[in-house]
Amino acid sequence: MRVVIAEDSALLRDGLAQLLQLRGVEVAAAVGDADALLTAVAEHRPDAAVVDIRLPPTQTDEGIRAAVRLRADHPGTGVLIFSQYVETRYAAQLLGTHPGGVGYLLKERVVDIAEFVDALERIAAGGTALDPEVVAQLFGASRRATALDALTPREREVLALMAEGRTNHAIATSFTVSERAVEKHIAHIFAKLGLPPSDTENRRVLAVLRYLETTA
Repeated sequence: MRVVIAEDSALLRDGLAQLLQLRGVEVAAAVGDADALLTAVAEHRPDAAVVDIRLPPTQTDEGIRAAVRLRADHPGTGVLIFSQYVETRYAAQLLGTHPGGVGYLLKERVVDIAEFVDALERIAAGGTALDPEVVAQLFGASRRATALDALTPREREVLALMAEGRTNHAIATSFTVSERAVEKHIAHIFAKLGLPPSDTENRRVLAVLRYLETTA
């Protein structure tokens, strides 16, 4: 897996690059601003880009705006927002633009580099990886009636864990239920969201997007 890193802190940028390389990840470029990120992605065509939200020169939202543009220009490159902050407006735009290949993790909540690499691999493969706090804030930002209103509280909880990138087994473990019970919940979610029978993984991504579109 080849990645590009965009992080303005040289210490964090170099440290993350070294940790990923130790895990067998090819770091094609590690840059410190949004323009350099877009240039590096165009040059190296990575499987995924790790992007901080706040980059020079204003340290506000350059990173996530660059990520939105990156997804539009290079839809085959996954984007993992890795930041201290949750920006719901741009996050909803980023997550709602393309089906899959996006993630949003908070720096202070990542304690295991193996889990971080696993999230990167899911994103590079077209899946999602969202921190629970990001999911909570995105969901809380919604003010419109949607098809999600038809979901039961447990179905909403299952869908939120799907948005985090959890497998059926992980969801079952979280709720202390069988995987069969989780499969039934997911089948009900697909039906209530009007997702016709197709590839299961594709429907999972579409269900997550329906969930996130409520914040757009």
